[in-house]
Amino acid sequence: MSSTIPTIPTDSYAMQRALWPESGQHILACYDEKTIVVYQAYSPAIGNAAAASGRFSAGWSRTRMSWIKPNFLWMMYRCGWAEKPDQEVVLAIRLIREGFEQILARAEYSAFSPQRYASRAAWKRAVAESSVRLQWDPDHDPHGNKLARRAIQLGLRGPSLAQFADEWIESITDITDFVRAQRAQRDNFVALQLPRERVYRPRDPEVAARLGL
Repeated sequence: MSSTIPTIPTDSYAMQRALWPESGQHILACYDEKTIVVYQAYSPAIGNAAAASGRFSAGWSRTRMSWIKPNFLWMMYRCGWAEKPDQEVVLAIRLIREGFEQILARAEYSAFSPQRYASRAAWKRAVAESSVRLQWDPDHDPHGNKLARRAIQLGLRGPSLAQFADEWIESITDITDFVRAQRAQRDNFVALQLPRERVYRPRDPEVAARLGL
C-alpha cells in the first residue's frame, strides 16, 4: 500500500495539527494557485471507472445531489477510512479554483439561520433557487472524535453538478491505497501522513463573510 500520493503533497498529522485553528468555521484544503483538492468516496464500480477515465460516467448520477469535501479527515470520518459499504474507493478530485469559487458563491445553507436570512420563507426561496447546499459540521480527529473546529461540505445539483463534472475537474486520483496505509497509522500522529492542508479563503470577501468564515 502506498504511503504517499504522487500528485498531492503530504505532511504528518502532528505537524499540521499544530498549525490548524482549534475552533471556528474554516475551509481546510490542499490547494495551489490554480487548483484545489476535494474528496468523495464511492463503490468500486463508480470509483474505479472515474479514476480510470478521469471523468464521472458509469453508474454516476447527474440527478442526485453530490457532496464534496475539501477536508481530508472529514472525508475519512464519513467513509470510515474506506471501510463503509459503497464508500470503499476514495477519490481525490482536483478542481480548478475558479470553479470552486463559483461553488462557494452559489452556496446556500442547508438549515435555516436567522443570522443569514431575513425569514424562513426567504431561506426556502434561496435554497430552491440555488444549485449548491452548504453545511458546517464538526471536524473530527483521526479516530473520529468530534472537534471544536467545524468543517465544510458542499452539495451540488443541477447546473453546478454539471459544471463540476464537465468543466471544473482537472484530474481524479484513486487514493484508496494511501487511505488504507494511513488508517494503520492512526495511533501514531507523527507517522500518520495527511494531504497538506491549510486554511482556504475565498477571493471575494463578501463570500467569505456570508459563509461565516
